[in-house]
Amino acid sequence: MAQPNIVLVCVDQWRGDALSAAGHPVVRTPYLDQLAGEGTRFSRGYSATPTCVPARVALMTGQSQEAHGRVGYTDGIPFDRTHPVSLPRELGRAGYQTQAIGKMHVWPERSRIGFDEILLHDGYLHFARRRNVRDLREVDDYLPWLRRQPGATADEDYTDNGLNCNSVVARPWDKPESLHPTTWVATEAVNWLYRRDPTRPFFLYLSFHRPHSPLDPPQWAFDQYVGGPPADPPVGDWTGDWAAFRRDGAHDALVGRQSDDVHHRAKAGYYGHMSHIDQQVNRFLEALAEQGLRDDTVVVFVSDHGDMMGDHDMYRKGYGYEGSAHVPLIVSAPAGFGPRGTVVDDVVELRDLMPTLLDLAGAPVPGSVDGRSLVPFLRGQAPPDWRTSLHGEHTILGQSCQWVTDGRRKFVWLSGEGQEQYFDLVEDPQELRNLARDPERAEEVGHWRQLLVDALAGREEGYVEDGRLVAGRPTVSLLAHARQAAGIEG
Repeated sequence: MAQPNIVLVCVDQWRGDALSAAGHPVVRTPYLDQLAGEGTRFSRGYSATPTCVPARVALMTGQSQEAHGRVGYTDGIPFDRTHPVSLPRELGRAGYQTQAIGKMHVWPERSRIGFDEILLHDGYLHFARRRNVRDLREVDDYLPWLRRQPGATADEDYTDNGLNCNSVVARPWDKPESLHPTTWVATEAVNWLYRRDPTRPFFLYLSFHRPHSPLDPPQWAFDQYVGGPPADPPVGDWTGDWAAFRRDGAHDALVGRQSDDVHHRAKAGYYGHMSHIDQQVNRFLEALAEQGLRDDTVVVFVSDHGDMMGDHDMYRKGYGYEGSAHVPLIVSAPAGFGPRGTVVDDVVELRDLMPTLLDLAGAPVPGSVDGRSLVPFLRGQAPPDWRTSLHGEHTILGQSCQWVTDGRRKFVWLSGEGQEQYFDLVEDPQELRNLARDPERAEEVGHWRQLLVDALAGREEGYVEDGRLVAGRPTVSLLAHARQAAGIEG
């Protein structure tokens, strides 16, 4: 097979269950469902470090957190000096023209990390704005474009509607739909197809900031969900393990219950973003087909992580629970490459995409990569030695949420006070019942606990001592070693 074009569609904070192709009872994603029907949907895709920065490091380096060192959310770490091997850099070496449009979430913000060119919109950019960047044109391409549009002013900001980018408050977009960041990303991608080098294969990283808050989809998208019946969020019998962190009613709470109307509007905004993205992805794919490129292009749809969206009285991300760590993953290879409309139930992770795309491009996979190619699955030939479980983690609320899963069972350990949780995801996909103390499951729990002990043995935090998990240890980032290797102070 000649080198295919590659389009990697990455969205921000999209739950793995939120596809109508996956049986979601509310959200409708007809165009992504069609993409899944043309390729392979991985039903048990995970983000091992489920917040924006570490998840995107895994995606772009093909590495686990044990290798890339990002076990929590930290801004201000130079990407290129810390992670010199990247997916766009390796594809560039293989002859690809490489372009990123949308969210990168690296630092410095204009770092290309191997891309030939970037058009940037990372969202509100707390880190940049609060360090008093002189001119937002230094770190964003969408906002200067917005201020040039008819009727706009030099003070125009996409936050003029007053929403917060880590908030459950929802309302429709207050400007024409053509000015929405989601539409802008798709517009720039379509325009780029006309400017690409026709003599080379291309890698396009098409990265949408939404459905991450602010929860401000276009009016039509909000309306199609806000009028539906409200539903109580699932709440497990273990939520007391997080009771010390509750902030009921706070608009940006990680843990805390919202009023029924706020919760319902938040979900309408969240799902509305998904419907908007679904249509804009279709718009781009239609443009790809119009140029005769669709049949020669690998199209991947993935999210960096999910959103708890009220499950267990939790919002946002950073947890090992399904709402946060389970992500959608669809790979549609060129026509004739393999079977269509297949669903793979093996556990896969973001780091597997770099070796997969290099494999499809006929490019060598660097030795630093510890993800594995999904190409055998795309051919309908499951590897006999595929991983049997996945280790994930994230520092959150002063502790580390550690977990191991195969997509059917999950063991969670909270490092602060050592709470253990064990879920049977087949019988209990919403993680309502903690089976960690069920005597009939003791042997199972012991097996999964041991998998986590094995994953954490020897770690600098001291989570394991004498073969046992030890609570109350400080959460020291593995990134310290990566900084040292790169010669970075601090």
